Amino acid sequence: MKVYEGANIRNVAIVGHGHAGKTSLVSAMLYTSGATQRLGRVDDGSATTDYDEEEIARKMSIGASLAYVEWGKTKINIVDTPGFNMFVHEAKMVLPVVDAAIVVVDGVAGVEVVTQRVWNYCEEYKTPRLIVASRMDRDRADAERVLESLTNAFGRMVIPLELPIGKEKNLRGVVDLVRMKAYTYDLGGNGKGKESEIPEELRAQAQESHERLVEIVAEGDDALMEEFFEKGTIPEEDLVPALHNAIREDKIFPLIYGSGLGNIGADRVMDFIVDYTPAPSEHEWVQGEAASGEPPKRHETDAEPVSLYVFKTVSDPFAGRISYFKVFSGVLKNDVALQNFTRNSQEKLSHIGIMQGKTPVPVPELHAGDIGTVPKLKDTLTGDTLGDKSAPIRYPRVKLPEPAITFAIEPKSRADEDKLGPGIHKMMEEDAMLRFFRDPQTKEFLIAGTGQQHIEVVVSKMKKRYHTEVILKAPKVPYRETIRGKADVQGRHKKQTGGHGQYGDCKIKIEPMPRGGEFEFVNDIFGGAIPKNYIPAIEKGIKDAAARGYLAGFPVVDFRVILYDGSYHDVDSNDMSFQMAGRIAFRKAMEQAKPTLLEPVMAAEITIPDEFAGSIMGDLNSRRGRIQGMDNKGGTTIVKAEVPMSEMLTYGVDLTSMTQGRGSFNMEMHHYDAVPGMLQEKIIEKAKAERGEVKDEEE
Repeated sequence: MKVYEGANIRNVAIVGHGHAGKTSLVSAMLYTSGATQRLGRVDDGSATTDYDEEEIARKMSIGASLAYVEWGKTKINIVDTPGFNMFVHEAKMVLPVVDAAIVVVDGVAGVEVVTQRVWNYCEEYKTPRLIVASRMDRDRADAERVLESLTNAFGRMVIPLELPIGKEKNLRGVVDLVRMKAYTYDLGGNGKGKESEIPEELRAQAQESHERLVEIVAEGDDALMEEFFEKGTIPEEDLVPALHNAIREDKIFPLIYGSGLGNIGADRVMDFIVDYTPAPSEHEWVQGEAASGEPPKRHETDAEPVSLYVFKTVSDPFAGRISYFKVFSGVLKNDVALQNFTRNSQEKLSHIGIMQGKTPVPVPELHAGDIGTVPKLKDTLTGDTLGDKSAPIRYPRVKLPEPAITFAIEPKSRADEDKLGPGIHKMMEEDAMLRFFRDPQTKEFLIAGTGQQHIEVVVSKMKKRYHTEVILKAPKVPYRETIRGKADVQGRHKKQTGGHGQYGDCKIKIEPMPRGGEFEFVNDIFGGAIPKNYIPAIEKGIKDAAARGYLAGFPVVDFRVILYDGSYHDVDSNDMSFQMAGRIAFRKAMEQAKPTLLEPVMAAEITIPDEFAGSIMGDLNSRRGRIQGMDNKGGTTIVKAEVPMSEMLTYGVDLTSMTQGRGSFNMEMHHYDAVPGMLQEKIIEKAKAERGEVKDEEE
């Protein structure tokens, strides 16, 4: 494999909504460039970048995958990303390592929910964009409607660089509005267009579109504007670099047309990537993070010390852990030892290579700006920075939203129990949005992800890869108890047996605290009514009783206990007696202090197409939700609401059905609030019944 330098490398991410034709476009680029011998198809599982067995079974991309083509004297690294809500975070993860994004939109549907979301990610990372309207050979595909959809969503800087020749099934080529040439394709051909003159019927439209393009490119450049006014046009040798600069600076978002499945226009996409997207060497510098002071910077050149950023990890059952990285500076040689600046450990990088789908291709070295992989690093995970020990730098990690949905997870058998932890931790190494933890209150093991489908994919992978079977259930809601009133009580524990007796006596006041106050113990004893060494025992007794709850067995929180009096016995008093006295006092106090139930309330953010806003708001109200605000952006509504957790356990599935799969949400714990009285009784009854069942089982 030839080694390329930064100036001859292009790194692009293929992003967009699910089923817009991203993977088919990548397959067409690979076939047209000669990287593969046949045109891979998603439907029959032969697409190079959809190689995981889950992706083949579901006919959709689940994780970002890497491929490359050699086109002319340039190597194009292609990162194919998923387009479904549940997995779109993978697109965000790769944006820091690419130099441009190819935003693929469907020729019929135009801009969809995930198109808007990945566009926002690109804005966040200031990633230059090239738009491909794909699947233009489908029934009802319409170039004008796609352009209108794009300009409505993203503004007037979406500019066509091509016109399609023919429509729907009769699509046979494109007109290049920069070079003013036509390119036509044979059905089932090699994907390389035949250059010819523009068809007569498109000449006037092409000329008009060319002039508009030239005018917009010249707008931001005084010298070009002068040339445009003088000559009425800009020659190709000036227009191409001017367009390149305008695209790099996000002043223009060019639009081209094609079809991955029909292999029309893939060669044009590669030409445009080479001509118009920036090379890594064009970046001024890449900025690291700083604990204090000026953050360190690196130029993307071979002359700087070597540094690389790991943007993806794959846990392969046979090859072990494979780290995907970008070389941000220097030249990475094989068998070199580098420092992991994130984890402060050393790693030896052996067998570096580049990926063609799932197949690693070994290389002796990688230059600044290139993307590669290395297997079996011992400590390194996604988001880590490695580099020359003498020149430390840490590149910022990608900030992802919190998972939206949580399930309780149980192993099916004792054998599965032993494999559950290791299996999930391997899955977490490669999936940044997966969480696995134990709820300290309910004692359940919980698994959290972006949605039900995400968790189902994880469960399926665990079964296939690690032979671990699990059961998913709705998690128990971690209710809590608190008090609304005050109480003043005495707790006395007195027991006389044959020898030493037991004696503990305390008087306490109990009062509510603000939400989040948890528990406070105040020792207000004067004059030695209770010896100091017994005070901690009273506090422990109260804490133990509070942890067991009063109404329904949920922990009691947000209350203050003031210990102000008591008595003791020289012989019969001990720690255990005062613990019991503390428990008795707590139970008595709860009887008088108006106990009530608290429930967790989630802060939810729901993103939906505008037409579903009314029904979503109505649904949230029916879930006892409180709407906190709404935001509109390019045909999308973002609703912010606070909703009780108990009402959101199945929300992912419900939202999918309410919005035809076009809505997404994320939520995080916000605060605890009192449960309405009518619901309290049901929750208390259910909790007591469950505890009763547990007792029966134990008996």
